[in-house]
Amino acid sequence: MEDKNLKRWFVLRDLKRANAKERAYEMLRHKGGEEMEVFTPMMKRAYERHGRKEIVDVPVVSDLLFVRASRRSLDPIVADTPTLQYRFVKGGRQNEPMTVRDDEMNRFMAAVNGIDDVKYYTPEEVSPAMYDKRIVIVGGRLDGYEGRLKTTRGSRVKRLIVELPGLLAAGVEVDAQYIRLLK
Repeated sequence: MEDKNLKRWFVLRDLKRANAKERAYEMLRHKGGEEMEVFTPMMKRAYERHGRKEIVDVPVVSDLLFVRASRRSLDPIVADTPTLQYRFVKGGRQNEPMTVRDDEMNRFMAAVNGIDDVKYYTPEEVSPAMYDKRIVIVGGRLDGYEGRLKTTRGSRVKRLIVELPGLLAAGVEVDAQYIRLLK
């Protein structure tokens, strides 16, 4: 039996339109207060409004958000919000919400937060042909991260692939001087 008071990272779906006045991640930040942490991978996109270009942060995947909360505090909000749903585990128990382990989520958030040049990939896009060598980052902002190195032919940019298994992957640019190959 699961503990409904245990805080975990739940994976949710936001069914609101992209141009809605208040998206689910904004609403949860207001409603949840101190007891909820909300994360949505964002990217910058240029829009033209009233004849002027604006750079706006938008979700990478419009219906994907992560909420760290207890099931007891999140259930009433999901029940009261028709455009908010849990994502469920395929092949799991009936109505088992999808969760991400705290260490995986913290690792992913630390890698992508504060960086403008992050490339996001769906699980289908990340294949062994996309990356080649296992590496560890020694020094710099991502010190201690292990993962796969993505190199693009003809490009000087090297990226570390950081994954949330089955959900999303991010390619974070790393400086070549911090890369150490693993055997």
